Amino acid sequence: MSWHPQYRSSKFRHVYGKAASKEKCYDCIPITRNVQDNHFCAVNLYFIAVVTECSGGGAFLVIPIHQTGKLDPHYPRICGHKGNVLDIKWNPFNDFVIASCSEDATVKIWDIPKHLMTRNITTPKKELLGHVRRVGLIEWHPTANNILFSSGYDYKIMIWNLDSKEAVISNPVKVLDVHRDVVLSMSFNTDGSLLATACRDRKIRLIDPRAGTVLQVGWVQSYKSHKANKVLFLGNMKKLFSTGTSRWNNRQIALWDQNDLSVPLLEEDLDGSSGLLFPFYDSDTHMLYVVGKGDGNIRYYEISPEKPYLNYLMEYRSHLPQKGIGIMPKRGLDVSSCEIFRFYKLIPTKNLIEPISMIVPRQSESYQEDIYPMTTGAQPALTAQEWLNGVNKGPVMVSLRPGSGGVSSLPQFPEPEPVVEISDLNQHQGEGEEILVDNLQKPSETADGSKQLKVEEKSLEKDQVCLANGFDMFERPPPKTESELLQVLYRQQDEIRRLHELVNQRDIYIKQLKLELRNLHMDTGRY
Repeated sequence: MSWHPQYRSSKFRHVYGKAASKEKCYDCIPITRNVQDNHFCAVNLYFIAVVTECSGGGAFLVIPIHQTGKLDPHYPRICGHKGNVLDIKWNPFNDFVIASCSEDATVKIWDIPKHLMTRNITTPKKELLGHVRRVGLIEWHPTANNILFSSGYDYKIMIWNLDSKEAVISNPVKVLDVHRDVVLSMSFNTDGSLLATACRDRKIRLIDPRAGTVLQVGWVQSYKSHKANKVLFLGNMKKLFSTGTSRWNNRQIALWDQNDLSVPLLEEDLDGSSGLLFPFYDSDTHMLYVVGKGDGNIRYYEISPEKPYLNYLMEYRSHLPQKGIGIMPKRGLDVSSCEIFRFYKLIPTKNLIEPISMIVPRQSESYQEDIYPMTTGAQPALTAQEWLNGVNKGPVMVSLRPGSGGVSSLPQFPEPEPVVEISDLNQHQGEGEEILVDNLQKPSETADGSKQLKVEEKSLEKDQVCLANGFDMFERPPPKTESELLQVLYRQQDEIRRLHELVNQRDIYIKQLKLELRNLHMDTGRY
């Protein structure tokens, strides 16, 4: 490990990883067996998408984020590709739009229905035709709306403007033909004005995507010979981070200065395992996570602008190896439990997806503003045409404080769905909600006969209903559109589940108190 002080002041020094319980995992998921070095999983506030193993083409699942437990083997899929799906990415500005790329040399854009899926989806919203070989990577632009980058085995990176009204787009707005081998990784800086790539020719390139020119090339010719597989921009720190292998095939990490890629600032060997290392960076906390493919380890570091740059914090270890990984956007984290990052680990040996929360241990239950600064929101800063015309803007920032209204923004839908489907959905799921609410009320009426406990429970329920995942129902007007109604429905379902767990905990506590009273009565009766 690189040298670091034994004792260093940091609020993230004791961050630990907490795996979800069995009932909060996603079970019976036929995870893909493809050997492509991708995440195979994409997560947002409402859905988790995962590439699955299937015959006769490629497919992936889109599961509501709260639908944990065992999955129905006949659950509907998105299966419009003719070849294996290699990468999937959610639109950062619309939680109901996802992009996928495949071995059939196409990129497809899918509209996920706002109601529950009842059948397979085979027709995409848009189809992008331009690559002549399989497409291995896709990335959405971080600040401009409807700009998508795709990279194929034809060594080309194509830029697509999805604002086009055509269902099939054959001409990208820009083709970056600066690589002579397969692109293994793509990463944007904060405002999306620069693109970093890692290529199979061992070189890291810094590219101006609109001009199509290479600004910097990094290629280590020293005795270590760092071969980069994944590259990542470290926010606004003007640094790049790469993972790869050394000359002796040890897994290795390297840190680079954005303005000088001739020599890395730091090179460090980790271990002799053969699995790829996936890097993830949280610009809000300046924490870097390195996830090993084929093992169960997640190393995490803190990045500083001065030497030693990389400060090792700790390592989360598990005996279950991960094939891929997904991450929840910051606006979907549970701030009440001081959660600062959340992974979704794909475990193909058990057909399981296991959420892992990175938590800062704090005793106070109030909102911890020091670990939740302003973060990237779900609203685009630019239109596609503005970015293509040369305009640069940073992301729109929001607060994660409950009730601030910035945690979850409403997506913009191109055309409204019939209201009948939503009403049917509410009627169907409302029956289940009423049963849960009735079950919540019964323990408070029968427990111990104490009026004070009943009053406290009602007041607590009222407070939690008022602030459901940062959504203040009394300050906001009632939903007017179908999309707003769906947002409220999801939040109500989440709140009902949490209240149900709360009541179950109180039932157990009441039983313990009764048992203690009985034991106390028996003890006093003996004397």
